[in-house]
Amino acid sequence: MIVGIPKEVKEDEYRVAMLPVGVEELTSRGHKVLIQEGAGLGSGLADQLYLDAGAEMISTGAEIFQRADLIVKVKEPMQSEWSLIRAGQTLFTYFHFAADRALTESMIQSGASCLAYETLRDSQGRLPLLTPMSEVAGRMSIQEGAKFLERPQMGRGILLGGVPGVAPAHITILGGGVVGTNAARIAAGFRADVAILDVNLDRLRYLDDVMPPNVNALFSDRHTIRDQLSRADLVIGSVLIPGAKAPYLVRKDDLKLMKPGSVIIDVAIDQGGCVETSRPTTHRQPTYIVDDVVHYCVTNMPGAVGRTSTFALCNVTLPWIVQLAENGVDRCIINSKPLRDSLNIHRGNVTNQAVAQTFGMPYVE
Repeated sequence: MIVGIPKEVKEDEYRVAMLPVGVEELTSRGHKVLIQEGAGLGSGLADQLYLDAGAEMISTGAEIFQRADLIVKVKEPMQSEWSLIRAGQTLFTYFHFAADRALTESMIQSGASCLAYETLRDSQGRLPLLTPMSEVAGRMSIQEGAKFLERPQMGRGILLGGVPGVAPAHITILGGGVVGTNAARIAAGFRADVAILDVNLDRLRYLDDVMPPNVNALFSDRHTIRDQLSRADLVIGSVLIPGAKAPYLVRKDDLKLMKPGSVIIDVAIDQGGCVETSRPTTHRQPTYIVDDVVHYCVTNMPGAVGRTSTFALCNVTLPWIVQLAENGVDRCIINSKPLRDSLNIHRGNVTNQAVAQTFGMPYVE
């Protein structure tokens, strides 16, 4: 099979979808790997490393899309790439379809098979291809929040840990999954006062057991959320419903409860955001202000730490890429439940129920 790795074209995206060791693994099995010139530079991986591993270096992304049977990416295809995707081709990447109707419709029209990292479930029901990037985003959310709480960034001028005689910042984390747990651990290390909210009592009991004393696990309901918003200096939105659009836990009117200069980091923005006033931003222009509240809604947070993120992602994606290359998409979706779960669009049909429900489209099992 011909496997293509184009350079990511999303703004400020420095990750690459395959390491040189992945190229070596595939070529040793008789597959051909095409990689675009400069694709790995943002992660500190020179072209020569890929050439030494057996890749064929291609100058343009268009040629890779034209020649490859399987396209492996990090982020969803950008609009400039949509016309390059052809019927019968397989794409394996983060798609987050529920946040983008135009992308969904384009992939349906392309006739390609779209397998999404974020909906692949392993035998334990976990999301192994989403987890490492959620870990990165959760940890980054606190360091970005700390930066944008500084007064020159239009924040309140709050130091997360405070100093002797001055109270630390209060951080509210909405969602106790992988993002929220990692955010809470980093925030606790800063000695902030942390509340992490979730609707799953078993998860709350677990968090209460493993978190340090400055992290409180609270049941999430409208009253608790509103109370926390009134106290928070920093809010982390980390809600996930796999494949579906994130629910709004913070409504526009709720911002009036928040302190001027407080900060919201909406990590759920990839799935539409869990704050009603959130809209996608970029690393170059990461924030905007609504009702005196700073909003940070960068859709590819881990892309800023490309080297860490690339290695973390490729460590978990390679075995699935090998399966797709060895067996093809049709055999994989029959024989592999995880890959079947990752299939969101297949040759013109929406095969993920959450995506179909989000847009009112027909669902095909």
